[in-house]
Amino acid sequence: MNPLDIIKKYYREGSDAYRILTIHSRSVADKALAIARMHPELNLDLPFIEEAAMLHDIGIFKCNAPEIDCHGDAPYICHGYLGAELMRAEGFPRHALVCERHTGTGLSLQMIEEQHLPVPHRDMRPVSWEEQIICFADKFYSKTHLDREKQPEKIRKSLSKYGAATLSQFDEWYKLFLG
Repeated sequence: MNPLDIIKKYYREGSDAYRILTIHSRSVADKALAIARMHPELNLDLPFIEEAAMLHDIGIFKCNAPEIDCHGDAPYICHGYLGAELMRAEGFPRHALVCERHTGTGLSLQMIEEQHLPVPHRDMRPVSWEEQIICFADKFYSKTHLDREKQPEKIRKSLSKYGAATLSQFDEWYKLFLG
């Protein structure tokens, strides 16, 4: 499977949305692969990590985020589950789970209900090692500053507004994956 072939089905090559998505996704994939290679003891599926990291944000075009050339109707927080729907329709249910479970450090059912988030009411936290590594790697890159990796302190600051559990999950992953 070539992730770029799937991306090209939904994004016009040469558009800002295509450029932003592919640069961001390549950065996330490279970081996730580097982390995965640091942990041979986990026996990770490296080809899957690369593919899923390249496709984790495929649903952004369905969201209203004009600053990244996305002009859909849905709130941005919906991009994960909307991307998961696309990936399931494409026949990639395992990749769909990465799309659905990468938002923040994952969305618990409790968080979804308490914050009245406009997403399906189910637990959407990463489960497999591959899902967790991609979700973690994604925190280091934004779609508005494509040229640089975020520092952990900045990531922690931005995640802190989502509560102690979100911040705690990031810290746990940081210790586990990067020491």
